[in-house]
Amino acid sequence: MKVGYARVSTFERDLDLQMDALEKEGCDRIFCDKGESGAKASRPEWDNCLDHLRKGDMLVIWRLDRASRSTKHLIELAEDLKNRGVELRSLKEKIDTSTAMGKFFFRMTASIAELERDIIRERTLAGLAAARARGRKGGRKKSITEGQKLEAKRLADEGKLSITEICVQVGISRASYYRLVP
Repeated sequence: MKVGYARVSTFERDLDLQMDALEKEGCDRIFCDKGESGAKASRPEWDNCLDHLRKGDMLVIWRLDRASRSTKHLIELAEDLKNRGVELRSLKEKIDTSTAMGKFFFRMTASIAELERDIIRERTLAGLAAARARGRKGGRKKSITEGQKLEAKRLADEGKLSITEICVQVGISRASYYRLVP
């Protein structure tokens, strides 16, 4: 039996490309994780997929990084599958662990995938550091100005208006009011 696995790390991404490739490969059953990082060893549908595999089955993935981003984890996975009598096939890299060359290319590709992830992480951290050095802060911009904050406190201290009236006049929500005014 061919068992497929597809994964995207964010909910905004689409599984269609992977699903089409797995269906074209003739997978009898496909497990999908959406919004799950490949850096996590345990993912809901991934765990179900591994539990579903039996001796003589083949696990089919679109690319190696769909299973894991760590070389160590990929190699452990391949060993575990081999011990269980399950073959691994990666469509994009054209790797099939049932052959000696397939096993060799599997390990090489796994190392390259981990290197790629590390390089992306280093670039991201360097970009964030450069932005901080220029005075830019990450995260969402403040939605309440200092003027709104002072005005809400001033009106609250006067005690002439209700909380709802203060919120409408200043242009803030009740939740923001309670955060600003003790």
